[in-house]
Amino acid sequence: MSFSDGASKSSSKSSTKPTYSRFTQQELPACKPILTPALVMTTFIMIGITFIPIGLSHLSASENVVELVDQYDEVCIPADSPDPDVVYSKRIGYIQDESTDKTCIRTLIVPKKMKQPIFVYYQLDQFYQNHRRYVKSQNDEQYRDPSASAKTTNCEPEAQLSEGQPIVPCGLIAWSLFNDTYTLSRNDVALPINKKGIAWESDRTHKFGSNVYAKNFQNRSLIGGGKLIDNIPLNQQEDLLVWMRTAALPNFRKLYGRIETDLEVNEIIKVVIQNNYNTYSFNGKKKLVISTTTWIGGKNDFLGMVYIIVGGVCLLIALVFITVYLIKPRPLGDPSYLSWNKNPASVQ
Repeated sequence: MSFSDGASKSSSKSSTKPTYSRFTQQELPACKPILTPALVMTTFIMIGITFIPIGLSHLSASENVVELVDQYDEVCIPADSPDPDVVYSKRIGYIQDESTDKTCIRTLIVPKKMKQPIFVYYQLDQFYQNHRRYVKSQNDEQYRDPSASAKTTNCEPEAQLSEGQPIVPCGLIAWSLFNDTYTLSRNDVALPINKKGIAWESDRTHKFGSNVYAKNFQNRSLIGGGKLIDNIPLNQQEDLLVWMRTAALPNFRKLYGRIETDLEVNEIIKVVIQNNYNTYSFNGKKKLVISTTTWIGGKNDFLGMVYIIVGGVCLLIALVFITVYLIKPRPLGDPSYLSWNKNPASVQ
């Protein structure tokens, strides 16, 4: 075979056209809507008449939530000096003194009938659980596996005792466990708070082990928060599990328990608070929240207002478009609006 024959064959191979495909040629069926004035106005109107009823239903459901909120950090601490610096130092000394009785009694009046289940929350303000170093200060393997108790990676400075013994559970999140307690009663009869089932099921079954127990926890000189029971597995200490779910915002609520009986209107609820948790070092606030729920959850007007505002804006835009279209209509596809038809001299 001559060189010319080989060259002709190679050139014929290289010039072979690819197989025709509607996909590669972008000829597949596609939706190409034409935004006519009628379509645009109809779309805005439909959004408006859909969103506004949804927003009103959210606001109605939020209005049906009965909520009691009591901020107690200011009233449950002595402050007998007008000097704010003196008040601050007294508060810090008071909250850090373990020998001081920190019992505080509050009285709440039920504004409307509250049907069970009634949820009890604690709310903290100006507590930045979303800080990067705080969120990283934990070791999931240690919480899950009893053989990994010595693994304290990322847990500094709450990783080990000075003698080198590991802390279980380690990390700043567990160390700062919320430890205020609430005891409720009405008509001098105890009102029990059910604290079972308040944590996520996945946390109880997967994140925290059923045979992992607290060791050397809060045994250092600087106590961060609540203590744990050494002979109860971590996955059964649900206050800890709830606390370990860090909040995304500095103001947050966490579930404390449930009241499983109805509360009647104008009933007086006596709350005995053990004011143990230190929020005074960073000027934080503590609140007790007792609330019912509806199909949207707790009280939340924001989502309903957003739906109403968006729906109202869409209706307003539709009204403006309709007005402009009636006053100065423009034929669809009118070629007179093309630039070269507006100024023919510029084309020449």
